[in-house]
Amino acid sequence: MPLPDTMFCAQQIHIPPELPDILKQFTKAAIRTQPADVLQWSAGYFSALSRGDPLPVKDRIEMPVATQKTDTGLTQGLLKVLHKQCSHKEYVELADLEQKWKNLCLPGEKFRAVLELDPCKNKIEWIKFLALGCSMLGGSLTTAMKHLCEILTSDPEGGAACIPFETFSYVYRYLSGLDSDIPASDTETYLASLKENVDSKKNGMIGLSDFFVLQRKI
Repeated sequence: MPLPDTMFCAQQIHIPPELPDILKQFTKAAIRTQPADVLQWSAGYFSALSRGDPLPVKDRIEMPVATQKTDTGLTQGLLKVLHKQCSHKEYVELADLEQKWKNLCLPGEKFRAVLELDPCKNKIEWIKFLALGCSMLGGSLTTAMKHLCEILTSDPEGGAACIPFETFSYVYRYLSGLDSDIPASDTETYLASLKENVDSKKNGMIGLSDFFVLQRKI
């Protein structure tokens, strides 16, 4: 005969005092991030939490939320999460980066597609991977730079999104160099014109208003 279930009274059950807050923060993080695969994301969340690493959590909910059924899933918010997790290193191991990518429930073929833009072995300079990710969000080179500024800036959301011109020019040269239709001379002329304005007004910082013009529908 099976043994009867053991009965416990409330006094016998010990609940770790930190557990309620851990679960509360986890729930808030899941709501903000809206992972496509909750179990996969949860594994990455608690793994990072146990190591004291930056968590795979968005700063806010992105609307509409991309899903693998309707989109590749890659968003500016998810790239920003990866930046928080990886930017402390100049170079990141591809194996570690791919695991973080999977923990955000992003499809593996999308990761490989990003790397195909500039093939490398074993590791990649983080700022270059971030730049490639921004370019994969769609649109022009200018749009990719807009995404980059909004990810890297320390300005409040909706602000000027300023970043150091040195960083901007490094990434712009890198991305334009991958496009055979953009002559290097055009790149240098464009950056020189931006630098003149930045040096005179921005103290070495460049913001969206210096290069990005939103096209309005008529």
